Amino acid sequence: MPIEWSSIYTGQADALHGSLVEISGWAVALSHEANIDYFLLAPEAPCCHGCLPGDPMACVEVFTASPIPFQTHAITIRGQLRRLIDDPAGWRYQLIDARLIPVQPDNAAPSPGRRAFLASGAALGLAACAPGRFAAYTDSRADSGTDSRADSLVASTANSSSSSSAPIDRTNAWRDAKTMTIDMHSHAGRVIVSRDPAVGANRPFLPLAAPMRTGGMNVVCLAIVTDTLVTRVSSDRRRFEAYRTPQAGELYALGQAEFARVHTLIEREQLTVVTDSASLSAHGNRGPCAIISAEGADFLEGELERVDEAYSLHQLRHLQLTHYRVNELGDIQTAAPVHGGLTDFGADVVRRCNTLGIVVDVAHGTYDLVKRAATVTTKPLVLSHTALATRPSSRSRLITPDHARAIAGTGGVIGVWPNSGNFHDLRAMAEGVKRMTDVVGVDHVGLGTDMLGFISPPVFTGYEQLPAFAQALLDEGYTADEVNKILGGNYRRVFDATVG
Repeated sequence: MPIEWSSIYTGQADALHGSLVEISGWAVALSHEANIDYFLLAPEAPCCHGCLPGDPMACVEVFTASPIPFQTHAITIRGQLRRLIDDPAGWRYQLIDARLIPVQPDNAAPSPGRRAFLASGAALGLAACAPGRFAAYTDSRADSGTDSRADSLVASTANSSSSSSAPIDRTNAWRDAKTMTIDMHSHAGRVIVSRDPAVGANRPFLPLAAPMRTGGMNVVCLAIVTDTLVTRVSSDRRRFEAYRTPQAGELYALGQAEFARVHTLIEREQLTVVTDSASLSAHGNRGPCAIISAEGADFLEGELERVDEAYSLHQLRHLQLTHYRVNELGDIQTAAPVHGGLTDFGADVVRRCNTLGIVVDVAHGTYDLVKRAATVTTKPLVLSHTALATRPSSRSRLITPDHARAIAGTGGVIGVWPNSGNFHDLRAMAEGVKRMTDVVGVDHVGLGTDMLGFISPPVFTGYEQLPAFAQALLDEGYTADEVNKILGGNYRRVFDATVG
């Protein structure tokens, strides 16, 4: 059944969920390969390879049944249409098991391929052609043959201001032999089970190891989420919220499915799982590595022994106590308080994590939760992804200076995230890091990208941007040693002190 783009814009295509449809448009590939099996289909030819539609309703996410040649002209694709529900990347429609329908190219101007674009020298003017809101909001499928220096140039030109001093080699100036970069909070690879019950645990993975290598990210705290079945995007599309009470055993079962999925992704991407200081020391600098993490301890369902189970059976080494529902452990920033902070059960979980060797993450928890956790813990706390509030408000995920100092007072680390609602580009994010270090000191700040966990795409959309962000920090006045602390060294200190 042929469909028009007008049905995509208006939402009329919702009625075709599950149907076999055909639609024509331009393929916007997010890889560097001649044959592609994942791309965005846009109604108009992009001006260059990186300029994506700024509206999630102005494109369709496509997964092909088998790789197809990348085309520089309009194509017609046939596949099963899916209406996405609360997709973390913001997409509304998806074509799966798609196939290319042979047609004659029209007379529209061809869209230049990425390699041709880079070779043309036009990359130097990329800042004048700002990428769309969704630019690169997926993990790159670049292989080891990619020109990573060109990638760094594109990312740096688009996202980082130039320095008035002599240019610094963006790929090496901030690194040395001891550098270990660590993302404190990531859902990269599309590790989370979909909220759409029609997709569930079967949503396709995205590449993870290749973009980590390209950008120089050594280790990611790869976070499952165990409240997706009972949370949704709010009506104003500004946050996630709990909307129903889970059934007994429901979130535990979801946790088992998510842990299985993270191990499948790790095996697929050939990542090394870090379980202690020795394995971090042995493998962390080489990467790519993963520290298995859980965002929200909802899967415990009030059962303390499940902490031990997750530690031994699933290799859990980083546990965030709460997420988007008030659970048995305590209150959250985005909902009215119920418990007055951390519960007694939450305190027991903190103690058990300390004993076993699991990093305790208090992201999403209220200030009252954090204050009690700080009095209970014998190990440093982390708050993996947030930013410093310039205007504190209720229900905000941002934190006050006192909130930040409570974390630093345990010897812990606060991860600054790339939320586009707080920062308009990487330079602004680096300024946000500076504000945080002014409050707690450079030894207590890290990076938590929340990769693929935002409702709207952030300013740090892929690990290929890490050199550009490092440069933004250097431009902000940090030394190379301080940049290394922020991009991994500080979290490594907490991991070593906690996990042993």
